[in-house]
Amino acid sequence: MRLTTKSPTVKEAFSADLRGKGVSFSVVERQSHETFVGYVIEGTLEEIRAKIDAMEGVDKEALVEGFESFKASVEHILDHLKAGESADKLLSEGLWVADVLDQLYNAGALDYSPEGNFLKLKDGVDISQLKFQFKFPFNLVTNPEGIEKVAKQFVFVDLVPEWEFEVHELRMEKINAFGRIASKYFQEEDVLKAYFALVGRAILAGEILKALGEKKVEVENFRKSFLRALPLQIPTEKGTLVVHASKESFDELIRFLEKRGYLQVKGGKLRKLRDL
Repeated sequence: MRLTTKSPTVKEAFSADLRGKGVSFSVVERQSHETFVGYVIEGTLEEIRAKIDAMEGVDKEALVEGFESFKASVEHILDHLKAGESADKLLSEGLWVADVLDQLYNAGALDYSPEGNFLKLKDGVDISQLKFQFKFPFNLVTNPEGIEKVAKQFVFVDLVPEWEFEVHELRMEKINAFGRIASKYFQEEDVLKAYFALVGRAILAGEILKALGEKKVEVENFRKSFLRALPLQIPTEKGTLVVHASKESFDELIRFLEKRGYLQVKGGKLRKLRDL
Protein backbone atom coordinates (compact mmCIF):
# COMPACT_ATOMS: atom_id res chain seq x y z
CA MET A 1 0.00 0.00 0.00
CA ARG A 2 3.02 2.19 -0.50
CA LEU A 3 4.57 3.93 -3.47
CA THR A 4 8.07 5.38 -3.54
CA THR A 5 9.82 7.98 -5.66
CA LYS A 6 13.29 9.48 -5.82
CA SER A 7 12.05 12.49 -7.78
CA PRO A 8 11.42 15.64 -5.71
CA THR A 9 9.21 16.95 -8.53
CA VAL A 10 6.99 13.84 -8.41
CA LYS A 11 6.93 14.02 -4.61
CA GLU A 12 5.65 17.59 -4.61
CA ALA A 13 3.15 17.16 -7.48
CA PHE A 14 1.76 13.84 -6.21
CA SER A 15 1.36 15.24 -2.69
CA ALA A 16 -0.47 18.31 -4.00
CA ASP A 17 -2.85 16.21 -6.10
CA LEU A 18 -3.66 13.85 -3.20
CA ARG A 19 -4.33 16.77 -0.87
CA GLY A 20 -6.50 18.39 -3.54
CA LYS A 21 -8.76 15.32 -3.60
CA GLY A 22 -8.83 14.95 0.19
CA VAL A 23 -6.91 11.67 0.24
CA SER A 24 -5.37 10.89 3.63
CA PHE A 25 -1.69 9.99 3.34
CA SER A 26 1.74 10.43 4.89
CA VAL A 27 5.23 10.74 3.41
CA VAL A 28 8.41 9.34 4.94
CA GLU A 29 11.82 10.42 3.68
CA ARG A 30 14.76 8.04 3.87
CA GLN A 31 18.17 7.77 2.29
CA SER A 32 18.37 5.58 -0.79
CA HIS A 33 20.46 5.18 -3.93
CA GLU A 34 20.47 4.85 -7.69
CA THR A 35 22.90 2.20 -8.85
CA PHE A 36 23.95 1.08 -12.32
CA VAL A 37 26.14 -2.01 -12.68
CA GLY A 38 27.34 -2.86 -16.16
CA TYR A 39 29.86 -2.08 -18.85
CA VAL A 40 30.93 0.89 -20.95
CA ILE A 41 32.24 1.12 -24.53
CA GLU A 42 34.11 4.27 -25.54
CA GLY A 43 34.62 5.82 -28.97
CA THR A 44 32.85 7.71 -31.71
CA LEU A 45 29.34 6.53 -32.52
CA GLU A 46 30.70 4.68 -35.54
CA GLU A 47 33.49 3.07 -33.51
CA ILE A 48 31.09 1.96 -30.77
CA ARG A 49 28.77 0.31 -33.30
CA ALA A 50 31.73 -1.50 -34.88
CA LYS A 51 32.84 -2.79 -31.47
CA ILE A 52 29.33 -4.03 -30.73
CA ASP A 53 29.17 -5.86 -34.07
CA ALA A 54 32.45 -7.62 -33.23
CA MET A 55 31.48 -8.56 -29.67
CA GLU A 56 30.69 -12.08 -28.52
CA GLY A 57 29.15 -13.31 -25.30
CA VAL A 58 26.35 -10.73 -25.21
CA ASP A 59 22.69 -10.45 -26.13
CA LYS A 60 23.54 -8.78 -29.44
CA GLU A 61 19.97 -7.90 -30.42
CA ALA A 62 19.24 -6.11 -27.14
CA LEU A 63 22.63 -4.40 -27.20
CA VAL A 64 22.15 -3.06 -30.73
CA GLU A 65 18.65 -1.87 -29.83
CA GLY A 66 20.01 -0.05 -26.79
CA PHE A 67 22.80 1.56 -28.81
CA GLU A 68 20.44 2.75 -31.54
CA SER A 69 18.27 4.38 -28.88
CA PHE A 70 21.37 6.04 -27.36
CA LYS A 71 22.54 7.21 -30.80
CA ALA A 72 19.12 8.69 -31.57
CA SER A 73 19.18 10.53 -28.24
CA VAL A 74 22.63 11.97 -28.96
CA GLU A 75 21.61 13.09 -32.45
CA HIS A 76 18.43 14.67 -31.08
CA ILE A 77 20.40 16.74 -28.57
CA LEU A 78 23.02 17.71 -31.14
CA ASP A 79 20.31 19.03 -33.46
CA HIS A 80 19.13 21.35 -30.69
CA LEU A 81 22.66 22.43 -29.79
CA LYS A 82 23.65 23.44 -33.32
CA ALA A 83 21.45 26.52 -33.03
CA GLY A 84 21.74 26.69 -29.24
CA GLU A 85 19.21 25.88 -26.55
CA SER A 86 18.39 26.58 -22.91
CA ALA A 87 19.79 23.87 -20.64
CA ASP A 88 16.59 23.96 -18.60
CA LYS A 89 14.48 23.31 -21.68
CA LEU A 90 16.70 20.40 -22.74
CA LEU A 91 16.72 18.83 -19.28
CA SER A 92 12.93 19.02 -19.13
CA GLU A 93 12.87 16.22 -21.74
CA GLY A 94 14.15 13.72 -19.19
CA LEU A 95 17.03 12.67 -16.95
CA TRP A 96 18.75 10.96 -19.89
CA VAL A 97 19.59 14.40 -21.34
CA ALA A 98 21.92 15.15 -18.43
CA ASP A 99 24.18 12.22 -19.32
CA VAL A 100 24.46 13.28 -22.98
CA LEU A 101 25.16 16.92 -22.07
CA ASP A 102 27.76 15.85 -19.52
CA GLN A 103 29.56 13.76 -22.12
CA LEU A 104 29.51 16.61 -24.64
CA TYR A 105 30.80 19.06 -22.03
CA ASN A 106 33.64 16.73 -21.01
CA ALA A 107 34.54 16.37 -24.69
CA GLY A 108 34.93 20.15 -24.89
CA ALA A 109 32.19 20.45 -27.50
CA LEU A 110 29.94 22.98 -25.76
CA ASP A 111 29.89 26.72 -25.25
CA TYR A 112 27.98 27.81 -22.16
CA SER A 113 26.43 31.20 -21.49
CA PRO A 114 25.25 31.85 -17.89
CA GLU A 115 22.74 34.35 -19.28
CA GLY A 116 19.67 32.23 -19.89
CA ASN A 117 21.61 29.09 -18.96
CA PHE A 118 22.29 28.74 -22.69
CA LEU A 119 24.20 25.90 -24.36
CA LYS A 120 25.51 25.78 -27.92
CA LEU A 121 27.69 23.40 -29.91
CA LYS A 122 31.08 25.01 -30.51
CA ASP A 123 31.76 26.22 -34.04
CA GLY A 124 33.91 23.87 -36.06
CA VAL A 125 33.20 20.77 -33.97
CA ASP A 126 33.27 17.62 -36.11
CA ILE A 127 30.34 15.62 -34.76
CA SER A 128 31.58 12.42 -36.36
CA GLN A 129 34.78 12.63 -34.27
CA LEU A 130 33.16 13.22 -30.89
CA LYS A 131 33.91 10.50 -28.35
CA PHE A 132 31.09 9.04 -26.28
CA GLN A 133 30.53 6.41 -23.62
CA PHE A 134 27.80 3.86 -24.28
CA LYS A 135 26.77 2.04 -21.12
CA PHE A 136 24.80 -1.19 -20.91
CA PRO A 137 23.69 -3.41 -17.97
CA PHE A 138 25.57 -6.52 -16.90
CA ASN A 139 22.58 -8.80 -17.49
CA LEU A 140 23.08 -8.48 -21.26
CA VAL A 141 26.42 -10.25 -20.91
CA THR A 142 26.50 -14.04 -21.15
CA ASN A 143 30.29 -14.43 -21.17
CA PRO A 144 32.16 -11.66 -19.29
CA GLU A 145 35.57 -12.91 -20.39
CA GLY A 146 34.52 -12.58 -24.01
CA ILE A 147 33.89 -8.82 -23.84
CA GLU A 148 36.58 -7.54 -21.48
CA LYS A 149 38.87 -6.61 -24.37
CA VAL A 150 36.18 -4.33 -25.80
CA ALA A 151 34.16 -3.09 -22.84
CA LYS A 152 35.18 -2.01 -19.36
CA GLN A 153 33.24 -2.64 -16.20
CA PHE A 154 31.25 0.40 -15.10
CA VAL A 155 29.45 1.03 -11.82
CA PHE A 156 27.61 4.23 -10.95
CA VAL A 157 26.26 4.93 -7.47
CA ASP A 158 24.26 8.05 -6.62
CA LEU A 159 23.20 8.50 -2.99
CA VAL A 160 19.80 10.21 -3.06
CA PRO A 161 16.75 10.68 -0.83
CA GLU A 162 13.66 8.57 -1.42
CA TRP A 163 10.09 9.45 -0.46
CA GLU A 164 7.61 6.74 0.52
CA PHE A 165 3.90 7.50 0.30
CA GLU A 166 1.52 5.58 2.51
CA VAL A 167 -2.22 6.01 1.99
CA HIS A 168 -4.46 5.76 5.07
CA GLU A 169 -7.81 5.55 3.32
CA LEU A 170 -10.62 3.05 3.85
CA ARG A 171 -13.19 5.02 1.84
CA MET A 172 -13.57 3.58 -1.67
CA GLU A 173 -14.15 6.94 -3.31
CA LYS A 174 -10.82 8.18 -1.93
CA ILE A 175 -9.05 4.93 -2.85
CA ASN A 176 -10.35 5.34 -6.40
CA ALA A 177 -9.11 8.94 -6.42
CA PHE A 178 -5.70 7.71 -5.29
CA GLY A 179 -5.60 5.22 -8.17
CA ARG A 180 -6.44 7.86 -10.78
CA ILE A 181 -3.86 10.30 -9.43
CA ALA A 182 -1.08 7.73 -8.95
CA SER A 183 -1.44 6.53 -12.55
CA LYS A 184 -0.05 9.90 -13.68
CA TYR A 185 3.19 9.48 -11.76
CA PHE A 186 3.98 5.79 -11.30
CA GLN A 187 4.22 2.63 -13.38
CA GLU A 188 0.93 0.86 -13.99
CA GLU A 189 1.98 -2.37 -12.26
CA ASP A 190 3.02 -0.56 -9.08
CA VAL A 191 -0.19 1.47 -9.02
CA LEU A 192 -2.40 -1.59 -9.52
CA LYS A 193 -0.69 -3.49 -6.70
CA ALA A 194 -1.01 -0.57 -4.29
CA TYR A 195 -4.60 0.13 -5.36
CA PHE A 196 -5.84 -3.43 -4.85
CA ALA A 197 -3.95 -3.67 -1.55
CA LEU A 198 -5.92 -0.63 -0.37
CA VAL A 199 -9.15 -2.15 -1.67
CA GLY A 200 -8.37 -5.43 0.11
CA ARG A 201 -7.62 -3.65 3.37
CA ALA A 202 -10.85 -1.65 3.13
CA ILE A 203 -12.84 -4.85 2.54
CA LEU A 204 -11.25 -6.62 5.51
CA ALA A 205 -11.79 -3.56 7.69
CA GLY A 206 -15.47 -3.52 6.75
CA GLU A 207 -15.82 -7.25 7.47
CA ILE A 208 -14.13 -6.86 10.87
CA LEU A 209 -16.49 -4.08 11.91
CA LYS A 210 -19.48 -6.00 10.57
CA ALA A 211 -18.44 -9.13 12.51
CA LEU A 212 -18.02 -7.15 15.72
CA GLY A 213 -21.53 -5.77 15.55
CA GLU A 214 -22.57 -4.12 18.79
CA LYS A 215 -20.93 -6.57 21.17
CA LYS A 216 -17.58 -6.75 22.93
CA VAL A 217 -15.44 -9.74 21.96
CA GLU A 218 -12.15 -11.14 23.15
CA VAL A 219 -9.32 -10.20 20.80
CA GLU A 220 -7.73 -13.64 20.70
CA ASN A 221 -10.96 -15.53 19.98
CA PHE A 222 -12.06 -12.98 17.39
CA ARG A 223 -8.69 -13.13 15.63
CA LYS A 224 -8.77 -16.93 15.41
CA SER A 225 -12.33 -17.11 14.09
CA PHE A 226 -11.82 -14.28 11.61
CA LEU A 227 -8.58 -15.69 10.19
CA ARG A 228 -10.18 -19.14 9.82
CA ALA A 229 -12.74 -17.55 7.50
CA LEU A 230 -10.03 -16.23 5.16
CA PRO A 231 -9.41 -15.89 2.31
CA LEU A 232 -12.41 -13.87 1.25
CA GLN A 233 -13.52 -14.27 -2.35
CA ILE A 234 -15.40 -11.33 -3.79
CA PRO A 235 -16.96 -11.70 -7.25
CA THR A 236 -16.72 -8.62 -9.47
CA GLU A 237 -17.96 -7.72 -12.93
CA LYS A 238 -14.54 -8.57 -14.38
CA GLY A 239 -13.60 -11.57 -12.27
CA THR A 240 -12.79 -12.43 -8.66
CA LEU A 241 -10.94 -10.54 -5.95
CA VAL A 242 -9.38 -12.76 -3.29
CA VAL A 243 -8.26 -11.13 -0.03
CA HIS A 244 -6.10 -12.88 2.55
CA ALA A 245 -4.16 -11.69 5.61
CA SER A 246 -1.61 -13.09 8.03
CA LYS A 247 -1.97 -12.90 11.81
CA GLU A 248 0.52 -10.04 11.86
CA SER A 249 -1.38 -8.14 9.17
CA PHE A 250 -4.65 -8.67 11.02
CA ASP A 251 -3.14 -7.23 14.21
CA GLU A 252 -1.78 -4.26 12.27
CA LEU A 253 -5.21 -3.62 10.77
CA ILE A 254 -6.77 -3.69 14.24
CA ARG A 255 -4.25 -1.08 15.39
CA PHE A 256 -4.99 0.95 12.25
CA LEU A 257 -8.74 0.90 12.94
CA GLU A 258 -8.21 1.76 16.60
CA LYS A 259 -5.95 4.70 15.76
CA ARG A 260 -8.62 6.11 13.43
CA GLY A 261 -11.42 5.72 15.93
CA TYR A 262 -13.34 2.83 14.38
CA LEU A 263 -12.92 0.47 17.30
CA GLN A 264 -11.56 0.25 20.81
CA VAL A 265 -9.19 -2.32 22.29
CA LYS A 266 -9.40 -2.45 26.08
CA GLY A 267 -8.74 -5.21 28.57
CA GLY A 268 -8.12 -7.74 25.81
CA LYS A 269 -11.52 -7.05 24.23
CA LEU A 270 -12.66 -5.38 21.00
CA ARG A 271 -15.61 -3.02 20.66
CA LYS A 272 -16.78 -1.23 17.52
CA LEU A 273 -17.16 2.53 17.88
CA ARG A 274 -18.42 3.40 14.37
CA ASP A 275 -18.80 2.01 10.89
CA LEU A 276 -16.78 2.93 7.83
